[in-house]
Amino acid sequence: MTARQRSGQLLMVGLQPTGSSRALAAQIKAQGLGGVIYLGGWSGGTASMATISKRLKAAAVDGLLVAADQEGGQVQQLRGPGFTRMPSARTQAQTGVAAEEKNVETWSRELVAGGVNVNLAPVSDTVPTSLGAANQPIGRYRRDFAPGSPQTNARYAAAFVRGTLAAGIAPTVKHFPGLGRITGNTDVTSSGITDRTTGPDDPYLAPFAAGIEAGAPLVMISSARYPRLDPENQAMFSKAVITGLLRESMGFDGVVITDDVGAAKAVAPVSVGQRATRFIAAGGDIVLTAKASQAAAMLKAIAAKRATSPAFAAQVDAAAARVLDLKADLGLVKCG
Repeated sequence: MTARQRSGQLLMVGLQPTGSSRALAAQIKAQGLGGVIYLGGWSGGTASMATISKRLKAAAVDGLLVAADQEGGQVQQLRGPGFTRMPSARTQAQTGVAAEEKNVETWSRELVAGGVNVNLAPVSDTVPTSLGAANQPIGRYRRDFAPGSPQTNARYAAAFVRGTLAAGIAPTVKHFPGLGRITGNTDVTSSGITDRTTGPDDPYLAPFAAGIEAGAPLVMISSARYPRLDPENQAMFSKAVITGLLRESMGFDGVVITDDVGAAKAVAPVSVGQRATRFIAAGGDIVLTAKASQAAAMLKAIAAKRATSPAFAAQVDAAAARVLDLKADLGLVKCG
C-alpha cells in the first residue's frame, strides 16, 4: 500500500440523500478513501441503502467502512421500509439491559441489510440532572440513557455495544471524554463548549470504559474543550486526551474517530488540512468530514506533513494499520 493509499484509509466522508453516490464512488476510487457516512436523513429503506452501499463498496480498493448515526429518537439517519423506528436512548433505558441488547441486535441486523458496517453509536455521555435539556447536544434530544447516572449509562452503553457486535456491526462509543457538561452544541456553535469539570479520574468516564470493555472497536472524540485534561487544545486535537487518557490510561487500542470536522462550527477556525493533521498527530485514526469536497485538501496536508516529519509518517502508518485491522475484523479485507 502506497503512502497515499494509507492516508486515504484515514478519511471518512459524508453522503447526503441529495448527493450523487456515483460521483462519490468515483471519488473513493480516485482518492483511495477508506470510509463513507450517510448523513442528512435517508428514507428509502434497507433495499435502497443496500444498492447505494454496494455501489460505493465496489469503488474501494481496500474495503470500505460504511457508517451511519443510528442511535434512536431524533438521531436515526436511516429510515423507511426495513428500518424500525428506534426510540430515544432515554426510552430504550426503560426496557431493561437484556431487552436493550436484544433490541439493538435486531436494529443492527437492519443496518446489515442496508449495507452498513459501522454504527456511530451508542452515546456514552452523561448529562447532570442540574443541566438537563440546557445541554444542547445531548440532553435536549434525550440522547443519553439516564441523566445524572454514569452507572446506568455504562450498563446501557455496554448493552448497546454487545447487541451491535452480535449482528456483525462495529459500534462506536461517543463523544469522548463526554459532552454532558457543556451547553453549546459543537456542530452549530463555538460558544459554551468548555467543560471545566471533567478530569482524568472522572466518574463520567465510566460509560466509555464500559463500552470499551464490552468490545467497542471505535471511540469518537468530541471537539469540546476540557481544560483539566488539556488547557490548550480541543479534545480531538489533544495528545493528552487521545494518546494519554484514552489509549494509555484507559487501554484503548482500537480506532479513534473524530466527530464531524467538515461543517462543525467548533472547528471552523482551524484550516481544513490541519483538522486532519492535528488529529492524527494527537493519536487519532479516522477523520470524519461531512463535506467530501474537503478530502483533497486533507490528503494534501497529510502528504506534506509526512514528507517533513518521520514521526508523523509513522503515526499515519500506525493509524492506517488500525483501520485495516478493523476492516479485517469486519471481513472487508484480508490482512496477512
